[in-house]
Amino acid sequence: MDSEGLNPYLQYSKHRKKIGKEMRKYILSIFVIFMMLSGQLYSGELNIYSHRQPFLINPFLNKFTEETGIKTNVVYATKGLAQRLKAEGKNSPADLILTVDIGRLYVYDDLDLLAEIKSNTLDKNIPSHLKSSDNKWFALSKRSRIIVVSDERIGAGEIFKIEDLADPKWKGKICSRPGSHVYNRALMASLILALGEERAEEWASNFVSNLARRPQGNDRAQVKAIYEGQCDIAIINNYYYGKLKYSEDPTQRKWASTVRLIFPNQGEGDRGAHINISGGGVAKHSKNKDLAISLLEFLSKESSQKMYGEINFEYPVNPNVETTDELKSWGSFRADNVKISDIAKITQTAQKIIDRTGW
Repeated sequence: MDSEGLNPYLQYSKHRKKIGKEMRKYILSIFVIFMMLSGQLYSGELNIYSHRQPFLINPFLNKFTEETGIKTNVVYATKGLAQRLKAEGKNSPADLILTVDIGRLYVYDDLDLLAEIKSNTLDKNIPSHLKSSDNKWFALSKRSRIIVVSDERIGAGEIFKIEDLADPKWKGKICSRPGSHVYNRALMASLILALGEERAEEWASNFVSNLARRPQGNDRAQVKAIYEGQCDIAIINNYYYGKLKYSEDPTQRKWASTVRLIFPNQGEGDRGAHINISGGGVAKHSKNKDLAISLLEFLSKESSQKMYGEINFEYPVNPNVETTDELKSWGSFRADNVKISDIAKITQTAQKIIDRTGW
């Protein structure tokens, strides 16, 4: 028998080392579980149905994967995703829905395609007027529908409100994308809430009478039309100005250099500028609801909210995040704080007015 077998101290020491090794394994296991529960370490994949173009959301998704290890797969389409999700039913692979406006979010909610979300993080980071009352969808960024005018041909102080664009003095001076586009439909809905249906339709009729050409193109095309002298005034989402200003195409940068921005309805006692949102919700039949919620939480946190401004020229929804210096340089503004869900509820009424007035 060797000396170790006869030495009680050595036997105790060896036993203690074994216990220490097992204890370290136990502590490591607890640590891994804790990290997974706290959202710092995950494994798995998320399937995303997105109305946002891939180049706009990929920087966020890449950062999310880098921080959590969760991979993302994106199905992108401008139309038909809600109908696809409904048809797929319980067999749908979708975990998360990302949209570019409140109207589309409301469609998913109205079709009962979204799951109710319980998240203290989202409740803290997103104001109540920018989410659904039943916590089925949340705004992730804000954009303002602003007026752009020719810096040469429209003087300062001539236009203050969206309502001013119905003034006959602007006949033949305004360009617009079709009113049926979701951005203009939401604007029309906001006018119904502010003015009442009758006055809102009167505004739309007079606005259409002031158009320099039939409604056409996208928001960028309206800035181009001002540059080319086809019109002097247009309505666009604010971030399109940023995309043009910093475009790799020098021609588009020229377009941006010829216009001035007006944040409408900023007078004392006025409602503030109309805003729309990008947002998201968890698919009702998602197999990975916790992971999907973790992505929404990631998009609402301060670092992601700053990215919305730095990459997309959008405004944060998280009240703890400051607007970027670039956006500040365009001018400060007060936003209309009407519940975004109230706008969504009357978009069909807005569309009927758009149809009747030919916008």
